[in-house]
Amino acid sequence: MEHPYLKTESLARIRGEMDEAGIFEDDLDERFILGSGSGGQKVNKTSSAVQLIHRPTNTIVKTQATRSREINRWLARRKLVETILEKIHGEESKRKQEEAKIRRQKKRRSRKQKAKVLADKRHNAGIKANRKAVSAEE
Repeated sequence: MEHPYLKTESLARIRGEMDEAGIFEDDLDERFILGSGSGGQKVNKTSSAVQLIHRPTNTIVKTQATRSREINRWLARRKLVETILEKIHGEESKRKQEEAKIRRQKKRRSRKQKAKVLADKRHNAGIKANRKAVSAEE
């Protein structure tokens, strides 16, 4: 059974993205290194982690998402493309936008914002309190 990452469409897509970012296979140094972390003895014995070095930009990317070397190679190239495009486009990158969104969500509200939220709650509570129950006599 073929893994979804290794389908020809996804390989073609990553090649297209590499061309767009100006990354060529000749500019890459690829090394397979021993993995670490969870996964047991299999991870510690096999060199399934992939390290890519893009010589022109001196960008280093290491991936060890799975125990499969081929999938890690694909993931490392995808990560390299994202990293280099992020350097090129800066704030437009998806990852930075997501990080900023999470940062905004976790940020504490100011006193003014808290007061506004509480005022809205009191207003809505007053509206609900004024509602009358429907009687059968009317």
